[in-house]
Amino acid sequence: MIRKTISMPDEMDHWISGRIKSGQYNNDSEYFRDLIRQDQEKESAQKKLQALLQEAENSGLSERSVEDIWADAEKGSRTRND
Repeated sequence: MIRKTISMPDEMDHWISGRIKSGQYNNDSEYFRDLIRQDQEKESAQKKLQALLQEAENSGLSERSVEDIWADAEKGSRTRND
């Protein structure tokens, strides 16, 4: 395991200490590991969204009208609610 040393303002240290005292985390390392995991998940979700948006853009324009799309959405909603 790698050991890192970081510097931060006192206010941030008090914030982390409060999280530990409240029982949300056992120590500083656990808090930082959780922040990193959250950041990794966020980046993964952003990449997935970007891929979906690119896929949608690459699929081209629809020949369907807004009214047709809306009617199908309403029909699907009624089917799921029944």
